[in-house]
Amino acid sequence: MSFTGKKFMIGKFLKRLDWVLTNIEEWSLFIMVMAALIALFANVVLRYGFNYTLAWSQELVRIVIIYSTFIGASVAIKQRSMIRIDAIVQIFPKLKTGLTYYTDVLMLIFAAMMVYYGYKMAELQYVTHQKTIIMQIPLSAIYAIMPVMGIMIFLRTLMVITQDILSNKRG
Repeated sequence: MSFTGKKFMIGKFLKRLDWVLTNIEEWSLFIMVMAALIALFANVVLRYGFNYTLAWSQELVRIVIIYSTFIGASVAIKQRSMIRIDAIVQIFPKLKTGLTYYTDVLMLIFAAMMVYYGYKMAELQYVTHQKTIIMQIPLSAIYAIMPVMGIMIFLRTLMVITQDILSNKRG
C-alpha cells in the first residue's frame, strides 16, 4: 500500500474517532450543565419564593464543575487552545517544531499520569466506600473522571500529533 493510501486510511480513522469523542464530550457537557442549571434555578425559586433551600443542588453544581473542567481539557486539546508560553518561539522561531513536539510529549506524560494516579485515587475511594455528604454519591464515581479523561486527553494529543504530521503543518 502506498503512503497516500495509508495517509487516507489514517485520516479516515482519525475523523471517525474525532466524531465519536466529540459527541461524547459535547453531549456529556450539555447534559451536565443543563442538570446544574435546572437544579440552580429550582433552588433560587424555592429559596426566594417559598423560603426553602435544596441542599443537594450546590453539591451537584460542584460535581458538574469538576467534570466539565476535565472534559473541557480534552476539548481544548482538540481545538488547540491549551495555554502555552510561547516567548521562546517568538524569539527563536526555528525552535517551534521541536518545542511543539516537546509540549506534546509532556502532555502525553501528563495524561498517562492522570490515568495512573486517577485510577489509584478512584480505587482508594471505592475501597473505603466514601460518599458525598448530601447526595450520597460514591466518591469513586466522581474520581473516575480522572482516568477516563486522561485516556481522552492522551487520544486527543495523539490525534493532534498525527494530524500535524500528516498535513505537514509543523515548522
